[in-house]
Amino acid sequence: MSFGALAVMILSVGSVLTLVSFCLYRVLTLPPVEMQDIRGPLEIDTKDTDYED
Repeated sequence: MSFGALAVMILSVGSVLTLVSFCLYRVLTLPPVEMQDIRGPLEIDTKDTDYED
């Protein structure tokens, strides 16, 4: 393998590992969510049960 190919491979693998590490760090260091902040699904009236066929 030539030096250029090795440099491109190291750069690409390093950038992917850096991005994954950054994303994992950001997700895992989020503040905890209180249970009162979590909402259920919205009550959407689709009006498909108004008329019986």
